[in-house]
Amino acid sequence: MKQLRRIACLIFGLTLCSALGVFPASAQLNVLETSASVAAAEKSRPAAPTSPQLAEKHLNERVESLLKQMTLEEKIGQLAQYSAGSPTGPGTGRDDYGEMVAKGQVGSLLNVVGAKRTNQFQHLAVEKTRLHIPLLFGMDVIHGNRTIFPVPLGLAASFDPALVEATAQMAAAESRADGIQWVFSPMVDIARDGRWGRTIESAGEDPYLGSAMARAYVHGYQGTDLKNPQSVAACVKHFAAYGAPIAGRDYYAVDMSELRLRQFYLPTYHAAIDAGAATVMSSFNSINGVPASANPFLLVQVLRHEWGFDGMVVSDWGSVGELINHHVVSNGPDAAGKALTAGVDMDMESDLYRTRLMALVQRGDLPESVVDEAVRRVLRVKFALGLFDHPYATEGPVYQPTTEKRALARKAAEETFVLLKNDPAPGVGRALPLKPSKTIALIGPFADSKSEMLGSWTANGNPDDVVTLKAALQARLAETNGKLIYAKGTDILTDASSGFEEAVNAAKQADAVVVTLGESGSWMTGEAASRAHLDLPGNQEQLLEAVAATGKPLVLVLFDGHPLALPWAAEHVPAILEAWYPGIEAGPALADILLGTTSPSGKLVVEFPRSVGQEPLSYSQFPTGRPTGDLDLSHPPTNNPEKFRSRYIDESNSAQWPFGWGLSYTQFAYSVPTISATQISAESAMANHGTPQLKVGVDVKNIGAVASSEVVQLYVRTMVASVEQPERELKGFERITLAPGEQKHLEFPLGFEELSFYNARLERVLEPTTVQVWVGGSSEATQSAQFEITK
Repeated sequence: MKQLRRIACLIFGLTLCSALGVFPASAQLNVLETSASVAAAEKSRPAAPTSPQLAEKHLNERVESLLKQMTLEEKIGQLAQYSAGSPTGPGTGRDDYGEMVAKGQVGSLLNVVGAKRTNQFQHLAVEKTRLHIPLLFGMDVIHGNRTIFPVPLGLAASFDPALVEATAQMAAAESRADGIQWVFSPMVDIARDGRWGRTIESAGEDPYLGSAMARAYVHGYQGTDLKNPQSVAACVKHFAAYGAPIAGRDYYAVDMSELRLRQFYLPTYHAAIDAGAATVMSSFNSINGVPASANPFLLVQVLRHEWGFDGMVVSDWGSVGELINHHVVSNGPDAAGKALTAGVDMDMESDLYRTRLMALVQRGDLPESVVDEAVRRVLRVKFALGLFDHPYATEGPVYQPTTEKRALARKAAEETFVLLKNDPAPGVGRALPLKPSKTIALIGPFADSKSEMLGSWTANGNPDDVVTLKAALQARLAETNGKLIYAKGTDILTDASSGFEEAVNAAKQADAVVVTLGESGSWMTGEAASRAHLDLPGNQEQLLEAVAATGKPLVLVLFDGHPLALPWAAEHVPAILEAWYPGIEAGPALADILLGTTSPSGKLVVEFPRSVGQEPLSYSQFPTGRPTGDLDLSHPPTNNPEKFRSRYIDESNSAQWPFGWGLSYTQFAYSVPTISATQISAESAMANHGTPQLKVGVDVKNIGAVASSEVVQLYVRTMVASVEQPERELKGFERITLAPGEQKHLEFPLGFEELSFYNARLERVLEPTTVQVWVGGSSEATQSAQFEITK
């Protein structure tokens, strides 16, 4: 392996050698000295791009023809991006972007919204510059542009890739109408530490589910032809492992083995690249000591050589300049050279490529061929989008949330809600669903807040388009002679309890109580919103306890982007519904679930901890030489050999609610899984990567009285392997809808892709072993079967 790494060093340069541990950090040369080796490596790449939408021969002929006509200054201009609208981060403070565009010093602008505004800049680029190269307009469109859908963490909870693809298609069409051709989505980072603020933007903790969602977003945004006026270029972010910072702190370092990186954190990015994503964004964090925006191992070896990616890589906001803060360079010129030679094609907002690359090339420190390759990738995306032929956006009517748009937003929201708990109470039955003819008290700071229903990263959404839960329940109860009593009770973050009395009085007058609590989606979740405490902020729990003391049937509706630790609520509140941030149709969708028009069907994609001290937390646990067992926490095991296990002395190891968890208003019965073959050959499976080697079958029946959807989940475990494998891993799922008494037979294929893993030599292999499979409604499924893998 060491010899292979030395060979890799010859290809990718000394920066990579240091990252791989072949040479000590003290042996690193100036980053610019690696440019020749990186340039040589680029020449070894296939000439034709491998991304289907970037591979068209005539497109690449046009790219090469234009590149030959460009001066060095014009080339460098294509590699610079600036925010000329409402910033999403600390900006440059400039206001002369129009002048810069007219001089050909800008390749892309972000945060410029609206056909009229983008066309103003585009006219300058096309009509004033020598070669008439159009601008590329980008924006953080994360869960809708004008029509705001549930946040990505919520959308993933639907386990419905087709739904996610449909939301991305609508977002793409709306973005293109606003003059935006490039969206900084999907975010495919694996998030296993609930403290991390950007968990809300992810598909959660699991690479199999995350890969399915990544493909859905890319297909939805890009369609089959980027030239389609309703398609946009997707940008896969943040490459790589941004979701695993030490202590869950945003922007912080990531430290993990390459084996763990490849097996659990890279698959989602790879899935998006295989789906044809046109662009990738490098991440803020360092990985094993090397910042991602100056990391040739990731950006050259993995992304380009191993995966064949020929699209464009853009830095995250200012991350090229932040290489100085990482202390891997001491000045701007070295930062620019290090990032470009490592594979970052476009500099977002650092203003270092535009101001520093020219001198580096002129001094001979940076080969112009390295600049050429970056420009080639930028131009390829612009040609693929059809911008040279149709550079201007068509100005249309003012946006309206039409019936069609609202229907999709409502469907999306309904599928994302997760019923965490719905225990029966003596004499009154289950708290949910509510009876629409009764008096309902609606309490809490989220019940009538339009802005909080949108969550973080709301793009060009308008809170005025939101229907709140209060408005929706009032309308529904008016139709059934029911009554709604509303009391805010408290604010999201406050110690003031002046509203408690009104809230308690409202509860006393009602037949049932709905309390809406959580964290602010606009500033307590998302970027720069990591939390050290995962409880309800302010005095919200005190309000909940006061209302619960009335003894009325109680429902807690949660709005959050972190998995919260709620031990008191988990024990004392009979019904808990996780709503995330549902988007513009929040109220109608929630009313449908609460009143029983629709049965909840979402499933958790992150584990909810019992305590923040359990984080990072994932269902995909590894075995240990001292397995856990039940421990009576009320009796200190001072002299008990059971003490010496891998567990806490003051908390259970298990989650409060596990991955895949989600209740319904009905019940589903699962048969024992069947296996189509008792044995498969490792050699045959490895030789036929894309061909299933067996199928796991299961019968699922709705044995309740309510029609509902269920997410059927398949988990596997490799019982013996040369490298420890997780105790369970998701390897298949399907969302089905069953009427009362209806039964359906499902089959899940398993082959090399699902059953292989990385060994200690970082080879993806199958080994002779026994494999156990489980099929059920969560990661705690009990119905299981086994099969053998032979040589």
